[in-house]
Amino acid sequence: MWGDGGRVFWERRAGGAEEGVVVMFLWPSSDEKDLKPFLDLYSSVGWSSLVCQSDFLTLFFPEKAAKLASTVLDELIKEVKIKPRPITFATFSGGSKSCLYKVHQLVEGKSEGQLKDDYQLLRDCICGQIYDSGPVDFTSDLGSHFLHPKVSQASRIVSWIAKALVSGMDTLFMNRFEAQRAEYWKTLYSSVGIGPILILFSEDDELAPFQVVYDFAQHLLELGGDVRLVKWKSSPHVGMS
Repeated sequence: MWGDGGRVFWERRAGGAEEGVVVMFLWPSSDEKDLKPFLDLYSSVGWSSLVCQSDFLTLFFPEKAAKLASTVLDELIKEVKIKPRPITFATFSGGSKSCLYKVHQLVEGKSEGQLKDDYQLLRDCICGQIYDSGPVDFTSDLGSHFLHPKVSQASRIVSWIAKALVSGMDTLFMNRFEAQRAEYWKTLYSSVGIGPILILFSEDDELAPFQVVYDFAQHLLELGGDVRLVKWKSSPHVGMS
């Protein structure tokens, strides 16, 4: 279904019992060929997928991200009311900024006006997190790349338009943007109890720099998190699962 901030849809496992649900938080403008290997992987181990694909503006407007997060949680609540089952969050690239962090805020009752008794049932089902090529330290100079993470394939004119758009947003909303960025990182760290946490990253990833991801993992460990890192020497952005 399409809504404010993006779309949310199910990819059910065909045949056999459904062991659990993976909620996939995609990067803006990802397409079906990017998604299929992950859907096939999770289906092969008995899990269905709830896919959340944000639009580009959710990266900059938290109100849109919150509405998208609410849609995701409403779908999950319907499921666990029928039959509680394990739920894992899998976020790719900028998906942590465009929706996941708002999901964490809503589930923990930290988003104003969004308390729901049903969220306790969800909290009891959420059993882990996966970060693929992230989380990203979302600054304006990186924002333009999320129109398509495989930057080398983007045309020059699309890249130019994207950079102009992001630059304009940065100028208009500089103070607000920095406050959002601080809130984003604080929320991700506060989700340390939702574990285990698997982090997949590459040393040569320009969009999710090694040091940013490594520092995030170390901070989670310091907070008592159950964290496992899997590092590649060289791998495409969002190409490691």
